[in-house]
Amino acid sequence: MKLTGKQRAKLRSMANTMQPIFIIGKDGLSPMITSELDLALEARELIKVNVLETCEQSAAEIADMVAGRVHAEVIQVIGRKFVLYRESHTKKRIEI
Repeated sequence: MKLTGKQRAKLRSMANTMQPIFIIGKDGLSPMITSELDLALEARELIKVNVLETCEQSAAEIADMVAGRVHAEVIQVIGRKFVLYRESHTKKRIEI
């Protein structure tokens, strides 16, 4: 799914007030974290993740890896945080 600029802007504005629900630490991206992110995207569609400074990869690198593994779109990367979006197949929560 490719999002338009207008759709991305709406999702970015929604994510501004969100708190990160996952923190990725020095171990980086593990299979367990990936499966948890997958479940969270199915439940919420839009999630924010924090990458600690102890992690060897940057937030952009982690976001790209996660997006590829869970079939999501990277909406925004700012500093050590990133936002992912994936439309739920069971029940839509966000209209864009």
